[in-house]
Amino acid sequence: MFSRAARSLVIRTGGLRTRGTHSPGDAAGGQRRMTPYIDCYAQRSYPMPDEPFCTELSEEQRALKEKEKGSWTQLSQAEKVALYRLQFHETFAEMNHRSNEWKTVMGCVFFFVGFTALVIWWQRVYVFPKKVITLTEERKAQQLQRLLDMKSNPIQGLAAHWDYEKKEWKK
Repeated sequence: MFSRAARSLVIRTGGLRTRGTHSPGDAAGGQRRMTPYIDCYAQRSYPMPDEPFCTELSEEQRALKEKEKGSWTQLSQAEKVALYRLQFHETFAEMNHRSNEWKTVMGCVFFFVGFTALVIWWQRVYVFPKKVITLTEERKAQQLQRLLDMKSNPIQGLAAHWDYEKKEWKK
Protein backbone atom coordinates (compact mmCIF):
# COMPACT_ATOMS: atom_id res chain seq x y z
CA MET A 1 0.00 0.00 0.00
CA PHE A 2 2.73 2.45 1.00
CA SER A 3 4.90 1.57 -1.98
CA ARG A 4 2.01 2.25 -4.41
CA ALA A 5 1.37 5.65 -2.82
CA ALA A 6 5.06 6.55 -2.90
CA ARG A 7 5.37 5.44 -6.53
CA SER A 8 2.35 7.53 -7.60
CA LEU A 9 3.80 10.53 -5.76
CA VAL A 10 7.12 10.15 -7.58
CA ILE A 11 5.35 9.83 -10.93
CA ARG A 12 3.03 12.80 -10.28
CA THR A 13 5.72 15.20 -9.07
CA GLY A 14 8.38 14.14 -11.52
CA GLY A 15 10.75 12.58 -9.04
CA LEU A 16 12.01 13.07 -5.52
CA ARG A 17 13.41 16.51 -4.92
CA THR A 18 13.93 18.82 -2.02
CA ARG A 19 11.38 21.56 -1.53
CA GLY A 20 11.94 25.03 -0.19
CA THR A 21 15.58 25.46 -1.15
CA HIS A 22 16.88 28.51 -2.95
CA SER A 23 20.18 29.91 -3.94
CA PRO A 24 21.57 32.97 -2.14
CA GLY A 25 20.83 35.24 -5.13
CA ASP A 26 17.15 34.27 -5.39
CA ALA A 27 14.25 35.77 -3.53
CA ALA A 28 13.09 33.86 -0.47
CA GLY A 29 9.75 32.96 -2.04
CA GLY A 30 11.40 31.72 -5.21
CA GLN A 31 8.68 33.22 -7.38
CA ARG A 32 9.53 34.40 -10.85
CA ARG A 33 7.87 37.37 -12.48
CA MET A 34 5.25 36.20 -14.94
CA THR A 35 4.25 39.36 -16.79
CA PRO A 36 5.50 42.93 -16.79
CA TYR A 37 2.33 44.02 -14.95
CA ILE A 38 2.26 41.60 -12.00
CA ASP A 39 3.70 43.67 -9.16
CA CYS A 40 1.72 46.89 -9.53
CA TYR A 41 -0.75 47.36 -6.68
CA ALA A 42 -2.14 50.87 -7.03
CA GLN A 43 -5.13 51.60 -4.80
CA ARG A 44 -6.86 54.73 -3.57
CA SER A 45 -5.40 54.20 -0.12
CA TYR A 46 -1.89 53.51 -1.50
CA PRO A 47 -1.61 55.24 -4.90
CA MET A 48 2.17 54.99 -5.27
CA PRO A 49 3.12 51.36 -5.98
CA ASP A 50 6.57 50.04 -5.20
CA GLU A 51 7.28 49.26 -8.84
CA PRO A 52 6.10 50.91 -12.05
CA PHE A 53 3.10 49.45 -13.84
CA CYS A 54 5.06 48.43 -16.93
CA THR A 55 8.59 47.13 -16.37
CA GLU A 56 9.39 45.50 -19.72
CA LEU A 57 9.49 48.33 -22.23
CA SER A 58 9.22 48.23 -26.00
CA GLU A 59 11.49 50.28 -28.26
CA GLU A 60 9.01 53.17 -28.45
CA GLN A 61 8.61 53.19 -24.68
CA ARG A 62 12.37 53.18 -24.13
CA ALA A 63 12.76 56.14 -26.51
CA LEU A 64 10.01 57.95 -24.62
CA LYS A 65 11.77 57.24 -21.30
CA GLU A 66 14.98 58.74 -22.73
CA LYS A 67 13.04 61.78 -23.90
CA GLU A 68 11.60 62.07 -20.39
CA LYS A 69 15.05 62.79 -18.98
CA GLY A 70 15.14 66.05 -20.96
CA SER A 71 12.90 69.07 -20.68
CA TRP A 72 9.23 68.30 -20.01
CA THR A 73 8.14 71.40 -21.97
CA GLN A 74 9.20 69.65 -25.17
CA LEU A 75 6.89 66.66 -24.44
CA SER A 76 3.44 66.67 -25.97
CA GLN A 77 0.33 65.96 -23.91
CA ALA A 78 0.02 62.47 -25.46
CA GLU A 79 3.63 61.68 -24.52
CA LYS A 80 3.03 62.82 -20.94
CA VAL A 81 -0.04 60.59 -20.75
CA ALA A 82 1.96 57.68 -22.18
CA LEU A 83 4.67 58.23 -19.55
CA TYR A 84 2.02 58.32 -16.83
CA ARG A 85 0.57 55.05 -18.15
CA LEU A 86 4.02 53.45 -17.96
CA GLN A 87 4.27 54.33 -14.29
CA PHE A 88 0.65 53.93 -13.10
CA HIS A 89 -2.18 51.65 -14.14
CA GLU A 90 -5.08 54.04 -13.43
CA THR A 91 -5.70 57.68 -12.67
CA PHE A 92 -7.55 58.71 -9.49
CA ALA A 93 -10.66 59.38 -11.56
CA GLU A 94 -10.52 55.84 -12.96
CA MET A 95 -9.90 54.38 -9.49
CA ASN A 96 -12.89 56.28 -8.07
CA HIS A 97 -15.16 55.39 -10.98
CA ARG A 98 -18.03 53.20 -9.81
CA SER A 99 -18.31 49.76 -11.27
CA ASN A 100 -21.48 48.06 -12.39
CA GLU A 101 -20.75 44.96 -10.35
CA TRP A 102 -23.72 45.67 -8.08
CA LYS A 103 -26.04 44.92 -11.00
CA THR A 104 -24.57 41.46 -11.37
CA VAL A 105 -24.79 40.80 -7.64
CA MET A 106 -28.40 41.96 -7.43
CA GLY A 107 -29.28 39.95 -10.54
CA CYS A 108 -27.85 36.81 -8.92
CA VAL A 109 -29.69 37.53 -5.67
CA PHE A 110 -33.02 37.98 -7.47
CA PHE A 111 -32.40 34.88 -9.57
CA PHE A 112 -31.82 32.70 -6.51
CA VAL A 113 -34.78 34.22 -4.64
CA GLY A 114 -37.00 33.48 -7.65
CA PHE A 115 -35.62 29.97 -7.96
CA THR A 116 -36.25 29.35 -4.25
CA ALA A 117 -39.82 30.62 -4.62
CA LEU A 118 -40.39 28.20 -7.50
CA VAL A 119 -39.03 25.30 -5.44
CA ILE A 120 -41.30 26.21 -2.52
CA TRP A 121 -44.33 26.50 -4.82
CA TRP A 122 -43.48 23.12 -6.40
CA GLN A 123 -43.22 21.52 -2.95
CA ARG A 124 -46.57 22.91 -1.86
CA VAL A 125 -48.28 21.65 -4.99
CA TYR A 126 -46.62 18.28 -5.52
CA VAL A 127 -44.77 17.25 -2.35
CA PHE A 128 -46.72 18.34 0.72
CA PRO A 129 -49.94 16.45 1.50
CA LYS A 130 -53.37 18.00 1.14
CA LYS A 131 -54.88 19.88 4.06
CA VAL A 132 -55.67 17.57 6.96
CA ILE A 133 -59.40 17.02 7.54
CA THR A 134 -59.14 18.12 11.16
CA LEU A 135 -58.14 21.64 10.02
CA THR A 136 -61.32 22.36 8.07
CA GLU A 137 -63.71 24.96 9.51
CA GLU A 138 -66.50 22.40 10.03
CA ARG A 139 -64.25 20.04 11.97
CA LYS A 140 -62.85 22.93 14.09
CA ALA A 141 -66.40 23.91 15.08
CA GLN A 142 -67.15 20.30 16.03
CA GLN A 143 -63.99 20.12 18.18
CA LEU A 144 -64.92 23.37 19.96
CA GLN A 145 -68.45 22.08 20.63
CA ARG A 146 -67.00 18.82 21.99
CA LEU A 147 -64.73 20.73 24.39
CA LEU A 148 -67.67 22.82 25.59
CA ASP A 149 -69.87 19.75 26.03
CA MET A 150 -67.19 18.05 28.13
CA LYS A 151 -66.87 21.26 30.22
CA SER A 152 -63.09 21.07 29.99
CA ASN A 153 -61.14 23.46 32.19
CA PRO A 154 -64.20 25.13 33.78
CA ILE A 155 -62.29 27.66 35.92
CA GLN A 156 -60.08 29.51 33.44
CA GLY A 157 -60.51 27.74 30.11
CA LEU A 158 -63.19 27.72 27.42
CA ALA A 159 -65.91 26.40 29.71
CA ALA A 160 -65.46 29.38 32.06
CA HIS A 161 -66.31 31.80 29.21
CA TRP A 162 -69.31 29.88 27.82
CA ASP A 163 -72.83 30.46 29.06
CA TYR A 164 -74.45 26.98 29.02
CA GLU A 165 -78.00 28.26 29.59
CA LYS A 166 -78.03 30.84 26.76
CA LYS A 167 -75.69 28.77 24.52
CA GLU A 168 -73.41 31.77 23.76
CA TRP A 169 -70.17 33.30 24.93
CA LYS A 170 -70.26 35.31 28.13
CA LYS A 171 -69.89 39.09 27.76
